[in-house]
Amino acid sequence: MSIQTLLQRYETALNSNDIDTILGLYGRERVFMPQHVPALIGRAAVRAGYAQVFATLKLAIRFDIHEVEENGEWAWARTSSAGRTHILSADVEVEEGNNELFVFRREDGEWKIHRYLFSTNQPRA
Repeated sequence: MSIQTLLQRYETALNSNDIDTILGLYGRERVFMPQHVPALIGRAAVRAGYAQVFATLKLAIRFDIHEVEENGEWAWARTSSAGRTHILSADVEVEEGNNELFVFRREDGEWKIHRYLFSTNQPRA
């Protein structure tokens, strides 16, 4: 699977609250680095992080891929995402926008997310 296809699957899984698909896109040594919290390291921590996201938000976003660089068994991608986020506790929708950096590692011949970091480019008031 190409990195572009992997990112499209990640987008679809985020928008459908599909934790199992998301975890399948990560590699064995996964690290998820959402903003405002310490890095989530390992399968259980990453699963819990996404479960927390999906318990509080419903995303409707689209990724734009700006750069992809591959070098042997490693690759990275710089993306941005935009769309709408439904904040479940307040029952309101807000505009969403983030900058993202993905680091990929080839495992068993397939690209997997090794590290994922994002930060908002549209802070909430």
